[in-house]
Amino acid sequence: MENEHNKLYPEDQAKVDEYLKVGYNNVERKPFRPFKLLLILIVAVSTMSIGSVLLARLTGIY
Repeated sequence: MENEHNKLYPEDQAKVDEYLKVGYNNVERKPFRPFKLLLILIVAVSTMSIGSVLLARLTGIY
């Protein structure tokens, strides 16, 4: 891992490598599902749109 572009001293690089091996930052995540996000957004926007039209009709604005 050592090369001429390495800006850390070897002992500091060893500390960084050891920290990364601990697994503190490893988090199991579910796979990203863009279509699920799109569906949630469509439902949310549609619900707010229908709600605003109903509110406008009830108050006599529209």
